[in-house]
Amino acid sequence: MTLSLRTLTVVVFTTLAACSSTPTAVPGLTAVVEVTLGYWHSCARLTDGTVRCWGYNGYGQLGDGTTTQRLTPTAVPGLTGVVEVALGENHSCARLTDGTVRCWGYNEVGQLGDGTTTQRFTPTAVPGLTGVVKVTLGREHSCARLTDGTVRCWGGNGYGQLGDGTTTQRLTPTAVPGLTGVVKVTLGYLHSCARLTDGTVRCWGHNAFGELGDGTIIDRLTPTAVPGLTGVVEVTLGAFHSCARLTDGTVRCWGYNEVGQLGDGTTTQRLTPTAVPGLTDVVEVTLSQSHSCARLTDKTVRCWGDNTYGQLGDGTTTQRLTPTAVPGLTGVVEVTLAYRHSCARLTDGTVRCWGWNEFGQLGDGTITQRLTPTATLLP
Repeated sequence: MTLSLRTLTVVVFTTLAACSSTPTAVPGLTAVVEVTLGYWHSCARLTDGTVRCWGYNGYGQLGDGTTTQRLTPTAVPGLTGVVEVALGENHSCARLTDGTVRCWGYNEVGQLGDGTTTQRFTPTAVPGLTGVVKVTLGREHSCARLTDGTVRCWGGNGYGQLGDGTTTQRLTPTAVPGLTGVVKVTLGYLHSCARLTDGTVRCWGHNAFGELGDGTIIDRLTPTAVPGLTGVVEVTLGAFHSCARLTDGTVRCWGYNEVGQLGDGTTTQRLTPTAVPGLTDVVEVTLSQSHSCARLTDKTVRCWGDNTYGQLGDGTTTQRLTPTAVPGLTGVVEVTLAYRHSCARLTDGTVRCWGWNEFGQLGDGTITQRLTPTATLLP
């Protein structure tokens, strides 16, 4: 989960050493402009262009030269001029002011892009990669968008998620052929999508559930147009489903739908973009593994899909096949989803969370599952 806590201090809801059910200040961490969370580790980018990381470090993903778990923010040595930090499951990358990229951590399938499969404990340059304006990490693959609107990807490629026409893992950045005019590239668990300047979308990689939206369940090794999808201003990917927000404020979704995460009133897998009925005036759509939420122009939120842990926030644990209002939640300026819980940031700077809370991840001072938005105890 990533929440834009763009303040001078950072609080977290859990740690690895001992769970905390209330937001706890991260000591010694100030002047933060970006916080990014990986699977088991976290990093913060500071105003001076340096980075601090903490949490699990078994693969060197904290970049401090060790594999020692860190319970407090630890400087990533030699890393300066950072303008963006991105985290995968067990690897990390930083984009620098000069348009180059440094990566570190797990590298079994070449996801660090340095030409090896050697685990790196400190930031290592991605050779030959310049002019980068955005770096994005998936579970075990990485992609960068360049100033010329092209994309380079590297790492795991078993399902063609690198888009280079093969299933060969790539140890260095490899051009995604025929892909130009890219505004943003987004990575899912095993698939990737790019939004183009003309408002269309190209997707590639794993497609067993139709998550590429091309009308088939055939894996695609190169970017494939999502037919009939135009006027797209945002594309977001879940584990095995995808959604696009259009200029008219409506949403189209496709892919896996076992628990209604596509919001079309069914549990039928969809191989092409399908309208989410009754959903209009959307300004943000966010996906998790099996639930989805949309923020509307009136600053309210609608959610749908899996609700086993109350992650839809409607006061029940009933699966919802269509967008359902999160009652009592207003003034929302950002919504973000994790595996089984959800959080919203409000205009007054407060945060409400709901859903699974076994490890105190809702930050309300308990480990009680919450079926409706509950205020976090942020200072």
